[in-house]
Amino acid sequence: MVKKILLLSDTHSYIDDQILKFVKQADEVWHAGDIGQLTVTDTIKNLKPLRAVYGNIDDATARAEFPLDLKFTLEGVTVWMTHIGGYPNKYNQRVREGLAKNPPKLFICGHSHILKVQFDKKLNILHVNPGAAGKHGFHKVRTMVRFELEAATIKNMEVIELAKRA
Repeated sequence: MVKKILLLSDTHSYIDDQILKFVKQADEVWHAGDIGQLTVTDTIKNLKPLRAVYGNIDDATARAEFPLDLKFTLEGVTVWMTHIGGYPNKYNQRVREGLAKNPPKLFICGHSHILKVQFDKKLNILHVNPGAAGKHGFHKVRTMVRFELEAATIKNMEVIELAKRA
């Protein structure tokens, strides 16, 4: 069965109709941290199933609702999502050993506000950072990523560019 995933990060309390249009098209929404106000995740949860982790700006309420790391398997694809993870050859020290010992097929993080999709040939991991969907930070263009999971494969990955920050 095909699962349509919308991946976003670093909303920093911001959600708008542009984001929600894509939320409605997904089967599940994944948020890779720095949620900000939980009205963001509550709004998404009212529309679609949500998987999320907390980020470094998130308060005790967010940390009580969401974990630091989320590891799961969906449609045969193993996933590890965390907020601060680094990227191939420069993984954050906290996750480096876990990735080497038990690499997921898909490693997701946020934090940098830099959109990055990179295959780690050494560990055979697809690393994805969806950039930032919110308006807070240095990024010029707000971004998200959507893709499909089916029969242990990740396919039809697409970058969504939202309106430039005001």
